[in-house]
Amino acid sequence: MKKLSFSLALASLAFAGPALALDGAKLYLEKTCVACHGKEGKKPLTPEYPKLAGQNAKYAQKQMLDIKSGARANGNSAAMKGVMHLVSDEEIAALADYLSKLK
Repeated sequence: MKKLSFSLALASLAFAGPALALDGAKLYLEKTCVACHGKEGKKPLTPEYPKLAGQNAKYAQKQMLDIKSGARANGNSAAMKGVMHLVSDEEIAALADYLSKLK
């Protein structure tokens, strides 16, 4: 029975996706998001940059993926384009999840 429980636990982690294994708060610092969007996404460097704290996770993820792919090239997205090639899709998901949980 223990072997079955362990197998089920492993299977559930596989379906949960790699974003759960990544630390969004750590990525936010490592990928230099903090430099432009401020500590915990609350105080951007300039008024033109968005506040990210509390943003809808699916929306934030889509915006980052679109900037990375070039599908979004308006506004200040050019500034992010230079950084997004350093961020994997799994890391983007973890970042979006982290930002959505900030108050």
